[in-house]
Amino acid sequence: MNVAIRSSRDDDVDEIAAIYRHHVLHGIASFEDVPPCEDEVSRRRREILALGLPYLVAVRSERVLGYCYASRYRARSAYWFTLEDSIYVDAAEVGRGIGRALLSTLVESCCELGYRQMVAVIGGSDQWPSIRLHKTLGFTRTGILRAVGFKFGSWIDCVLMQRELGSGATIPPREIG
Repeated sequence: MNVAIRSSRDDDVDEIAAIYRHHVLHGIASFEDVPPCEDEVSRRRREILALGLPYLVAVRSERVLGYCYASRYRARSAYWFTLEDSIYVDAAEVGRGIGRALLSTLVESCCELGYRQMVAVIGGSDQWPSIRLHKTLGFTRTGILRAVGFKFGSWIDCVLMQRELGSGATIPPREIG
């Protein structure tokens, strides 16, 4: 595969935005219909990093081929130990193991940080590559939200998947951050 996974940098934002732009315009992984500009992508990235959460990129020959990050699942304090993953791979690189490398590194990083659960909200119940990727890395399907999105003239389901991080729910969490 010959890909390195590393923390994202400010100078990665243009390539991250380009990858995301493609998914917004041509796919249903994102329910946005207007791609955000580079400044907005940069702002969102800074918010993730300010929380001490990982924002990773996969690179080959200094070119960003994909990215992923963890964000808070919900804002209320009871959810602080639960994260949601987001992952996007350059359309020309899909199916080459980049998503797996990114997501496995993200899961490992979040375990090390002391988080206990990770949730995946996958746009489209027919998005088998993403569903399979998450299943391969220990996520189980916990539900489906039927027809909660409308994009490209069709109703879109969201598949909910979840996996424990670290010791999961077996013991109370320790303080994070």
